[in-house]
Amino acid sequence: MKTKILGLVIITLLFSCKEETKTSQREIQQYTIEQFMDNEAVGGGSFSADKSNLLVSSNRSGVYNMYTIPTKGGEMAAITQSDSTSIRAQSYFPNDNRMLFSADGNGDEINHLFVRELDGTIKDITPEKGAKASFYGWSEDDKYLYFGSNKRNPRYFDTYKISIEDYSSEMIYQDDSGLSFSGMSNDENYFTLTKSLNTNDGDLFLYNVKTKEMIKVNDNQSANTAQDFSKDNSTFYYTTDDGAEFSYLMSYDLSTKEKKKVIEKSWDIAGSGFTSEGNYMVVYVNEDGKNAIEVLDTKTMSPIELPDFGEKSITSVSFSDDEKWMRMYVGGSNTPSDLYTYNLETKEQHKLTNVLNDAIDAEDLVTAKVVRFKSFDGTEIPAIYYLPHQANSENKVPAMVWVHGGPGGQTRQGFSSLIQYMVNHGYAVLAVNNRGSSGYGKTFFQMDDKNHGEKDLQDCVEGKNWLAMQAEIDGDKIGIIGGSYGGYMTMAALTYTPEEFDVGVNLFGVTNWMRTLKSIPPYWESFRESLYLELGDPYSADSVRLKRISPLFHTENVTKPLIVLQGSKDPRVLQVESDEIVAGVRKNGVPVEYVLFEDEGHGFVKKENQIESYSRILKFLDKHLKKENAPVDGATESIEIESVKKLESI
Repeated sequence: MKTKILGLVIITLLFSCKEETKTSQREIQQYTIEQFMDNEAVGGGSFSADKSNLLVSSNRSGVYNMYTIPTKGGEMAAITQSDSTSIRAQSYFPNDNRMLFSADGNGDEINHLFVRELDGTIKDITPEKGAKASFYGWSEDDKYLYFGSNKRNPRYFDTYKISIEDYSSEMIYQDDSGLSFSGMSNDENYFTLTKSLNTNDGDLFLYNVKTKEMIKVNDNQSANTAQDFSKDNSTFYYTTDDGAEFSYLMSYDLSTKEKKKVIEKSWDIAGSGFTSEGNYMVVYVNEDGKNAIEVLDTKTMSPIELPDFGEKSITSVSFSDDEKWMRMYVGGSNTPSDLYTYNLETKEQHKLTNVLNDAIDAEDLVTAKVVRFKSFDGTEIPAIYYLPHQANSENKVPAMVWVHGGPGGQTRQGFSSLIQYMVNHGYAVLAVNNRGSSGYGKTFFQMDDKNHGEKDLQDCVEGKNWLAMQAEIDGDKIGIIGGSYGGYMTMAALTYTPEEFDVGVNLFGVTNWMRTLKSIPPYWESFRESLYLELGDPYSADSVRLKRISPLFHTENVTKPLIVLQGSKDPRVLQVESDEIVAGVRKNGVPVEYVLFEDEGHGFVKKENQIESYSRILKFLDKHLKKENAPVDGATESIEIESVKKLESI
């Protein structure tokens, strides 16, 4: 299977000592949320057949739309004009300028695949109501498009090929057992399939289409992920952590079934793949929460020289089919990623975007630092630290402990508008990668299994204690913030350690584990058992513990101000989770603000909603953490944002 996009979306420095306090040498300008949200987010980058243009997604209009931009630089041209539903560019067609994109229903995650025809008309090529579709890639002969869909059975995803001439489709693999499609050889003779065992481990299979043989690749229980096939279809590549803490790259000879270790690093190899002609292999390493990328010459397996961007780093790459052009995203923790192209023959380099708002001086933003602290039991906890420029021992600032989603997620060293906005306005942020976070070895990853809301919460409390010891931090003004699982941790902190944090910011967080685990979407069936193994089975005796760690049933303990933000279309954390936690906490007479967006799902992607939500968070923190303009009567606030927009507007 020929894939056009090698850049991985990877669903967040070694031991850092406390530095000497330094007084800011210049005045730091504070920026409005509107200025921060005037930054542009650009993603994707498929080359046109003639290599003259790239197809990308951008939110410059307020929501994501599809754009083209010349390979050597120039004006970005809007292709779609949605004012509500986000449009995600997938790829140019291999031999003409038709464009493939995906879109859902305002955050409901029911994605369909659409084609923009040469005459500008839009065609839904996966129109089945209620069914999800995911683009897998193009056939080697450029005649077919591969995609996955759960249209036959909502619980499982079958694999299809669709003719790019008449859009007729046929099923090429039917899944009836919860095996997830993860790749295919260019000659369509082998499928790679995975079976989730738990949130870390999974069995990896090779299915021989001709012989119907199902070959189990891994010998032992471990984390195994399909990566790619060699150009000549002789060798399969995958990552595994079998016998090791971190994932390494393996090869599997399809004829002899011989396995060899290819690349091993001191961190997880997060992904790898070949370019179209097989002359290069791209390798991604999750290096302490930061992408490290190597492009290897497959003849020598040595890295080729890539452009040097100084303090910024290359975060993803992909190649044109002829392997002459490479597109790169380049950014850092203090700047969003810009899109570049690089010609491997001529060495010419072009910067295609300037995503940081011109009104913002990058020097006013803060570069993240990796720090580590000891938790209650001696476990070393990594964290990403943002300290405001204006902070020093004589000008102590309040702080927020930031908790990522997951539960097995990771806060990475990337740009966050919300974090930079808070830091710019005088709040330090410590993004804690508590036990159970990915990227730090499988032992660390498994440390929170059936310990959620307990040991991982204690890691966050110890993060707060670490902050309180810093000379630049006001130890009496430390809150906690997080989204999804991080939102759960926020509520767990306010519920089970009510005196530790001074405020809480809950973005679409789980508050009733039994309901959440029982209401997962049907298309999560393939890893439902894995979730139950990590978190607990709500239909078993685990329900006792799940109720005990669910903040909804212990709201009487909450005494500190709270703001809750939620999207009504969220299929992962239902709106009722936020509705009920707000109602429960308000019974205590505690200040509670509730922001509900009618046109958002799991996370807020529309700029107008991001502006509203981020500004509400800062105002809340200023009032209840900095104690600026706090109301005497402690009155609560509630706001509901309504926006009903339709896909037809594209």
